[in-house]
Amino acid sequence: MKNIFVNTFNGWLLLVLAFVLSLFAGRLPINGGEMWTIATTWLGGGPMPEFLEAKAMVLLMVRLPRCLMALLAGAGLSIAGASYQAMFRNPLVSPDILGVSAGCTVGAAVGLVLPGSNMALVQVFAFTGGLIAVGMAMGIARLVAVRPMLVLVLAGLVVTAIFNAVLMMVKYVSDPFNQLPAIVFWTMGSLSRVTWDDLQTAAPIIFAGLFVVHSLRFRLNVLSLGDNQAKSLGQNPGLLRLLFIAISSLIVGLIVSTCGQIAWIGLVIPHIARTLAGPNHERMIPVSIVFGALFLLLADDLARSLTSAELPLSVITAMAGAPLFAYLLYRNRGSGWL
Repeated sequence: MKNIFVNTFNGWLLLVLAFVLSLFAGRLPINGGEMWTIATTWLGGGPMPEFLEAKAMVLLMVRLPRCLMALLAGAGLSIAGASYQAMFRNPLVSPDILGVSAGCTVGAAVGLVLPGSNMALVQVFAFTGGLIAVGMAMGIARLVAVRPMLVLVLAGLVVTAIFNAVLMMVKYVSDPFNQLPAIVFWTMGSLSRVTWDDLQTAAPIIFAGLFVVHSLRFRLNVLSLGDNQAKSLGQNPGLLRLLFIAISSLIVGLIVSTCGQIAWIGLVIPHIARTLAGPNHERMIPVSIVFGALFLLLADDLARSLTSAELPLSVITAMAGAPLFAYLLYRNRGSGWL
């Protein structure tokens, strides 16, 4: 208990420090005194000094909402990944196992090529595409009804392949000068489009999902034991699994519809949490939330600071996540968690 308390507490300290430093990251320099003046003026409701108006706009309308969204998205993707790995009893699955990310991307692409497209329409279509993908995967698994856990994973691969084919078709018929670049950029993920309106829509739902999974995290231990053991403990594994799938898919769908596809977090962060806290989900889930938020926040800082043009977020998460995952595979070899 002492080790997990120390790890979680240290993680929260790092998260707070990284959040503050992230507000300074970017091409427009803002020093500590200017940030303090902007913050106190904004909170006090007074008029903003004229020489700080441009920097206040960047800080309050661009950096602050995207940093908050990075915290929410990182925590949501990591907790969804931990849930999927527990439900499928497989540490190598990730939140897009049911085709949620692929469905959201196709929905966003369709929204981008429609006449009169706007960001609200794109987000609605992306979220709807994610829900359709989950429904298709679960429908296929129900129809087959043989070894449902394995079939559900395979159904997710089938649905992902179908939606990827649809996405290629949408790219083929889209305008190569305007619509196609927008679709490609969406598939690479970015927090540059996040606004306060997006946060107002996404934050309550993501918070609710995080709260439910965190409150029921001990049930993930039951699911990871298998259906027979879960039933012997008086639990309904089918109902629990459906609940966690619905919540995790809702979180992932909402994040992808707002930020685009963000890779590796749902796979790597649960392994980091498992290394630090052990396989007990009562300890692992809080660590996953903290380090998932920290990982995406730092990745976003690098994406908008390394070059003059902002890098796609999935480039950073893949370049950091893949070597980190390889290191975890090596470090935990023979430990029984893989």
